[in-house]
Amino acid sequence: MLYELRVYHCLPGRLPKLLERFETVTLKLWDKHGIRQAGFWTTVIGESNQTLYYLLAWESLAERERKWTAFMSDPEWLEKRAASEKDGPILARVENQILEPTRFSAVR
Repeated sequence: MLYELRVYHCLPGRLPKLLERFETVTLKLWDKHGIRQAGFWTTVIGESNQTLYYLLAWESLAERERKWTAFMSDPEWLEKRAASEKDGPILARVENQILEPTRFSAVR
């Protein structure tokens, strides 16, 4: 199992809009494409309270490539993402890393 850590740095004041988009749009489309989330977090104490962290679970890099590509090109996603940004962009930048659990990790 591989995990993808994605970090979304929002423009000031735009985190609520991003969270709404995940709750009402993104998660339903991930279900449609078979994308599995392993958790979402926001910052209570730390560098920025305008950041969303989340993990996706993948069986392999090939699965990630196939499913993520299908999601990102889904016409419904493209339409709803554009609608969610009609008042301006939400994200300042995105980071992602593919992580592999160690032999002693509680998460496999």
